[in-house]
Amino acid sequence: MSLLKRYLVAAGAAVAVAGAIALPATAAEPAAAPTALPTAAVALGDSFISGEGGGGYSAVTDVNGVSQGFPGWSAANNNAYFCHRSPNASLHRATLPGIQDRFNLACSGGQPHDITSPSANREKGRTVAAQLDQLRGVAQTHDVDLVLVGLGSNNSSFTFGDAASVCANRFIADAWTGWWEFWAGDPPQEPCTIGDLATDAEVAAATTETTNALRALLTTLDQVDADGQHRVVFQDYTNPLPQDYAQRYHEEDGRADDRDKFRDLGAERYAAGCPAHRASLAAGHLFSQALGRIVQSAHQALSAEFPADDLVYLNVQGAFNGARLCEQDGSPDNALATPIRLMDGPSGTFVTSLSGKDKIAIQRIAGTCVDYFQTCQESWHPNANGYGVLGQCLSGAATTGNRQVSCVRQGDGSVSVG
Repeated sequence: MSLLKRYLVAAGAAVAVAGAIALPATAAEPAAAPTALPTAAVALGDSFISGEGGGGYSAVTDVNGVSQGFPGWSAANNNAYFCHRSPNASLHRATLPGIQDRFNLACSGGQPHDITSPSANREKGRTVAAQLDQLRGVAQTHDVDLVLVGLGSNNSSFTFGDAASVCANRFIADAWTGWWEFWAGDPPQEPCTIGDLATDAEVAAATTETTNALRALLTTLDQVDADGQHRVVFQDYTNPLPQDYAQRYHEEDGRADDRDKFRDLGAERYAAGCPAHRASLAAGHLFSQALGRIVQSAHQALSAEFPADDLVYLNVQGAFNGARLCEQDGSPDNALATPIRLMDGPSGTFVTSLSGKDKIAIQRIAGTCVDYFQTCQESWHPNANGYGVLGQCLSGAATTGNRQVSCVRQGDGSVSVG
């Protein structure tokens, strides 16, 4: 219901009640006009919604009500700040008619658990309140008209960060060491497969977990929304890597990645932001498609359970077409995703080149990501320009008459939603 319509209905009801009660003329006073709450759009979910990779991160209020600004690179990764809520996130880049205020409640690394329970209650969770509790706080002062939610890439079975690490670490190990040499943790020196990233059973479990959390979200919205009318956009995920690399990234110094010890090629792909085997790319896209099925399945199930609710599935798997890392020469500068970037210790300085580094240095640099995950957690997420595109996707999903839409980047760089 529009703000104007809500006001007219409420005012009309007040007049009807006043007319039905006999009051002395001197006692009758004009009814006070109801105060309309400002409208709000709210973002919930994980890193692809919080704005991970978008930069300029805002302070985040922790579970104790304390605002956490940047705590330093060597701080504990569970610090609320590392939710990485960016002013460049798609929520803030979208054109949303009628929306007065926007609230980003998503958290990088967020899992279905974190929708209903404090994230700190699980392993590797951040010290923030349950996202539904944060939503209830917004609903006390605002009429929630739009909710963007992205959920499913992290769950009890697998996480996006782990999937990325599997493929990247295998490539780096393969590039810098021979098959006979010991590598840190001895990761397999071969391309990753979809089974390494998520099995069918794990995807099924993640679907159930995600659907249950989103059911709780819809139930809560129906309880706390001022006028009971809101649109919920279920967004899925886009892959930062292409179906295949541009030709220049296929080999270097006469060596491709189908043999061991190809350091020059390893350094070239790292500099370009895409340190992964060519043969891993297909598995990565199968993984992205599986994440899409999780979101789509949840949307279908909940649309049947909540037939009166306004639910839209937003497929963004084609939103970065032609502008993924290493899809064109000149990566990462022309890509819509952040490159994989590591630090040599929690220094605050990203290592942009691995050229000339030996395997001991590589091991130390890779270890920084393990010990201080915040130093590398932006890797393979949308960048500020990427969130600009996702903002266009959200703009279309916020106004569409369809229940399912796809957002696709065209060859000329334009974006269509339909």
